[in-house]
Amino acid sequence: MSIKEGDKVPAIGLKQMGENGPEDVDPADYFSGKKVVLFSVPGAFTPTCSAKHLPGFVNQSEALRAKGVDSIACLAVNDAFVMGAWGKDQQADGKVDMLADGSAAFTSAMGLELDLVAAGLGVRGKRFAMIVDDGTVTHLAVEEPGAFEVSSAEAILAKL
Repeated sequence: MSIKEGDKVPAIGLKQMGENGPEDVDPADYFSGKKVVLFSVPGAFTPTCSAKHLPGFVNQSEALRAKGVDSIACLAVNDAFVMGAWGKDQQADGKVDMLADGSAAFTSAMGLELDLVAAGLGVRGKRFAMIVDDGTVTHLAVEEPGAFEVSSAEAILAKL
């Protein structure tokens, strides 16, 4: 069963690249007391994710913050090293936090995993975006397979 509006985000740790290597991110702390836009991509450095999804949130970061968003986070089932490198490549520093869910535990707990084993990519996350207010999901937009419409930065801006 998938997470839905009104549910709390899972209390399953994530990782983020820090100055000295991977650092733990506790969702209870990360989402507490603020409005966060969390979007998920099937994989770092993949075509739609690199050409449209992440760049949209990087480019719209100021507009999102002007609408009351405290943090913007990109989630992927990749390790913190890959997410850190991709964030640098996409000039996301200071605009979008790059959160790694290396084992897909957080993503699976939300019921938003995507089985790409047959394609040689393992278990990944579906493409989605959500607005999280003080740890509670207030808006959730999950893309149909192959689509990129409801989870774009522009679509989320329209929901704020």
